[in-house]
Amino acid sequence: MYGLATVLPRMMSFLLVPLYTSLLKVSVYGVISIVFSWMVLFNVVLSYGMETAVFRFFHKENKNKKVIATALYSLIFSSLGFLLIGLLFVEDIAQLTHINSEYLKLAVWILVLDALVVVPFATLRIRQKAAQYAWIKISNVFLNLSLNILFLWLFPAYQITHLIGLSVVFEDPIIAIFTANLLASGFTLLWLIKTFGILTKGFDRVLLKQMLRYAYPILIAGLAFAVNETFDRILLGRLLPKDIAAQAVGAYAACYKLAMFITLFATAFRLGIEPFFFSKAKDVNAPETYATITHYFTVFGSIAVLAVVVFSDFLKTILIRDSAYWEAMKVVPLLLFANLFLGIYHNLSVAYKVTDKTLVGAGISVFGAMVTLGINFWLIPTMSYMGSAIATFAAYGSMMLLSLFLGRKYMIIPYHFKKSGLYLLLSGVFTVLSFYIFDHKVWVGVLLLVVFFLFVWKLEQNTLKKLLLTTMTKSKT
Repeated sequence: MYGLATVLPRMMSFLLVPLYTSLLKVSVYGVISIVFSWMVLFNVVLSYGMETAVFRFFHKENKNKKVIATALYSLIFSSLGFLLIGLLFVEDIAQLTHINSEYLKLAVWILVLDALVVVPFATLRIRQKAAQYAWIKISNVFLNLSLNILFLWLFPAYQITHLIGLSVVFEDPIIAIFTANLLASGFTLLWLIKTFGILTKGFDRVLLKQMLRYAYPILIAGLAFAVNETFDRILLGRLLPKDIAAQAVGAYAACYKLAMFITLFATAFRLGIEPFFFSKAKDVNAPETYATITHYFTVFGSIAVLAVVVFSDFLKTILIRDSAYWEAMKVVPLLLFANLFLGIYHNLSVAYKVTDKTLVGAGISVFGAMVTLGINFWLIPTMSYMGSAIATFAAYGSMMLLSLFLGRKYMIIPYHFKKSGLYLLLSGVFTVLSFYIFDHKVWVGVLLLVVFFLFVWKLEQNTLKKLLLTTMTKSKT
């Protein structure tokens, strides 16, 4: 259920991409992408690791309800402070960020509403209300998607007249989009409002200090991850000339969505496999099991990357409706491999996760963020969004290699270096041939994909046949 609550909303959000790219100018989509990138960063800041701290201290302290109440008091206070500062200094922030103040006001409200539901969602997970958790998460995305369709498509010129007795006019599509997001966030808060009744259990200052001390490394790791994920769009908006910045960000952000196919694959895999990793931690054969799982993630991931590359011209017409966005398609192969590297990194991180060395993960994320920032500052002025794609590729690639190196200090896992590396290399070579050398010719790409698949089958057929037989047997029973 938790996997469904994570993956399904991301899949539903895919539907917003063709809606936006068919109705919005590239520069308008660029502005939206920059604002959402800032929001990702501030989502991390405003939650400051409190969700994980609640999980940790709920099972550690005798006063379980006071843990939830204290965390909730803390987030209410910090969120209201952020709201006050954000609204008072919105014009100054607008000048500093070059973002319209009206967009910022809506963004501030959305961030506050989202911060206020962090602890209520954590409470649902603690109480094992998985179905309710998933329902609310999915409903939020469905409502946001529906309102976007309503505001942008069903009513021309972004106007709604006499809708359930209301007369609403959106002269700016960006206002319409953020209003839809705000209403969806407000709905989620109302759905979880009963959780706030726990505030009667009181506030514990000593407990809060302990929770904050525990949470700050999580905040640092979260910020580093947010920088890796989104800061390239912010830097593109700041480092490129003003007359082309929004256009470049819009094209890059839209084409980045094609890499989400690999992200969804990696996320779904991680949600299913992480509990298995921990359940097998004490087994004698755990290292061999981890190595095998990581190897086959690499196998299927390499096939998936090449498949997306081969059919990218077809996929772009479905997902990115306006050809004005396609100028950034050249970044797609790099971003696909970057997200595959990130997925492999999450698999490799089992070595220090099961040995309680989580600070190692935070350090690797910070290192990746430094690579992201450094290469973006270096290459954006001369290479535009191609520099950002190279930065993402380098950041996640280096995180993968660093995780492999550091993980061996805590657990010796017999990874299939030669075969896994061979598949990655061959997939990369075929990608370059299909996408860059033969200029996306489908027949060439399909031929290379078939050759790659047959090569994998020849080397892995014994294990793959066992997997298929096991799956078929379980499905029958």
